[in-house]
Amino acid sequence: MRVAIASGKGGTGKTTVSANLAVAWSRLEEKVTYADCDVEEPNGHLFLKPSIEKTEQIGALVPEVNFDLCDGCGKCGEICNFSAIVVLAGKPLTFPELCHSCGGCSLVCEPKAIKEIPRNIGIVETGSAGDLNFVSGKLRIGEAMSPPLIREVKRAIPANEHAVIDAPPGTSCPVVEVVKDSDYVLLVTEPTPFGLNDLKLAVEMVRKLNLRYSVLLNRAGSGDDRVHDYCRKEDIDLIAEIPDDRKIAESYSRGELLVDALPQYELLFKRLVDSIKMRFKPIQEETIR
Repeated sequence: MRVAIASGKGGTGKTTVSANLAVAWSRLEEKVTYADCDVEEPNGHLFLKPSIEKTEQIGALVPEVNFDLCDGCGKCGEICNFSAIVVLAGKPLTFPELCHSCGGCSLVCEPKAIKEIPRNIGIVETGSAGDLNFVSGKLRIGEAMSPPLIREVKRAIPANEHAVIDAPPGTSCPVVEVVKDSDYVLLVTEPTPFGLNDLKLAVEMVRKLNLRYSVLLNRAGSGDDRVHDYCRKEDIDLIAEIPDDRKIAESYSRGELLVDALPQYELLFKRLVDSIKMRFKPIQEETIR
């Protein structure tokens, strides 16, 4: 089972939830992988403190033009929807940072003047944190395209293990890349006007992707009841609440896991695992039928 932890905005406690959920799940004597797919700003390692056993350089294919063969027809620029290659005065110009590695430009080049070459976009790290397997991606500074690296992080997740996947914030392409093939999405929000606004965007995203999901409210009691009202109105499961507790903020600032610093929260996260499994079970039964 792959559970993606997402949020419509940053700063809601997504990494806190995903790291503690993964650890609590592993303490139920099940094989679990924590995968940090927030590749532009991964920070799960600050709490899990993993031992990294392997680091792999990840490349994406980008076009390289042989100007001796190029006839300046412009077909390569016409097929590229992202302006990663444009033709000016019969000369192709490439912008590798914008390339989505679709290979279309090389396919339409009749004189075969374009070939694809690998370009380093970041790294994938794998290791362990106690009984928990750990996978994380780090996008190279200056890179604009994170989905290819996110795909490699997900490929590194063992097929025979549960996975808790920490998604980037927001609802843009990187988030869609993370959640699109997840079994379940847990949306983390906070009781503020910004939290509610961005929760609505995240709910719209998972509904369009036809994904099973629920909501976790972090810092409960610090704002208003509009998130509760919205979830009731939209018939959304508000699956758990984490209170606005100063001790939680203090443990976070020290880079400590809640399940270790404040053991009473281990039960909360283990119950969260059970709640997610219960909501996933009808999907499994329907598939069997």
